[in-house]
Amino acid sequence: MAMMLRASLGLAPWDVLNQGLDRHLPLSYGTVSMIIGAAVLLLWIPLRQRPGLGTISNVFVIGLTVDAGLSLLPALHGLPARAAMLAGGIVLNGLAGGLYIGARFGPGPRDGLMTGFARRTGGSLRLIRTMIELTVLVVGWLMGGQVGVGTVAYALAIGPLVQFFLPMLTVPHANDASGAQRDGTGRDHAGRVRGGAVHETAGG
Repeated sequence: MAMMLRASLGLAPWDVLNQGLDRHLPLSYGTVSMIIGAAVLLLWIPLRQRPGLGTISNVFVIGLTVDAGLSLLPALHGLPARAAMLAGGIVLNGLAGGLYIGARFGPGPRDGLMTGFARRTGGSLRLIRTMIELTVLVVGWLMGGQVGVGTVAYALAIGPLVQFFLPMLTVPHANDASGAQRDGTGRDHAGRVRGGAVHETAGG
């Protein structure tokens, strides 16, 4: 998140929303992020999504570390350096999403929306995450958040990146007799239906 902010080529959709709110509130960027994360948890209730250690940690850790990251990362000059910082931030965000969802300690608030909707609707992680990101983007932009080429790149890339990394990083369930890896939606990657949950192939 801090890398994308320093790249100054457009923020991720949720960061556009954070910045839009930050323009209207006397709070730090990280504090706004924590407030948004806590508020998003309320949307989990109708999805019957259960929070875990990773969920609660995500709310606080991201807010604190983005403020720390902004204090450590210097302002960049020159398009090549800014583009590299942007690309690195997007890829690392996708990798991080796969890591903490795959760890099975509970997804973060925003990723919980993605996995919750995917489990309830049987839709693709890629499609659902992209729809969420685009919705948040519009709201944030209307509130004055910064939108640019980085915003579009993130909105289009984060869903496929998470879906790419997740099968490789998911910790196998101890009681999964088939040995199939499952992601945070309760899906495996063998195209089966188990216990009423819809499962999709890795590329679905």
